[in-house]
Amino acid sequence: MILSAAFLAFAGLTTVKASEVKAPVMTIQQDSTTKTPVKLEELPDAVKTTLQSDKYKEFTPSAAYLVTAANKSEWYLVELTKEGQTGSLKIGKDGVVVE
Repeated sequence: MILSAAFLAFAGLTTVKASEVKAPVMTIQQDSTTKTPVKLEELPDAVKTTLQSDKYKEFTPSAAYLVTAANKSEWYLVELTKEGQTGSLKIGKDGVVVE
């Protein structure tokens, strides 16, 4: 019983103010490759132009990531959806699709 009272007293002293918590930037690292989320509206104009081209205009972008490889090369990985199907497209900063 004394242990329970001590636990409750300790729990009462450890309060967290939720308003002080800031949303962290999530970065995923796998095999020396870093994948950082990017807002679709913040993609470079060249990448947006590629996504709006005739070849890809029927697809809807749902998420984008800036991928940095171990050799420091960078590209955007854009997740696309079309009629319930999902896929991804690897696009260089210059808007050229990387195979």
